[in-house]
Amino acid sequence: MHLSLLQKRSRKVQKRLSLILQSEKPNNTIGRPAVSFRKILDGILFVLRTGCQWKMLSKEYGSGSTCHRRFQQWSSSKVFQKLWARLLKAYDEVVGIQWRWQSLDGISIKVPLGGND
Repeated sequence: MHLSLLQKRSRKVQKRLSLILQSEKPNNTIGRPAVSFRKILDGILFVLRTGCQWKMLSKEYGSGSTCHRRFQQWSSSKVFQKLWARLLKAYDEVVGIQWRWQSLDGISIKVPLGGND
């Protein structure tokens, strides 16, 4: 299941998330136009879900560099951790998460030229 189920309940989810985020930049200020937090968050989630490079992010999410910069800011200030927890809770309410099931993915490769132990 994708986030489209959450988007059906977007008002409720947005209300939960808006409690975490600081107020957005007003539209009538000097400088670059503001990009909504929802658009940025959708872009961040798209990159995390698909593995897409930030610079290859579709323009529907705004600039890839803007999304990456905001992700870095939110990560360092623990805002993204709170957003992620709220999104998981909302997704669990709508779809249900099987918390007992876990998966781990990894890769092992030889060290080039033998390496040093």
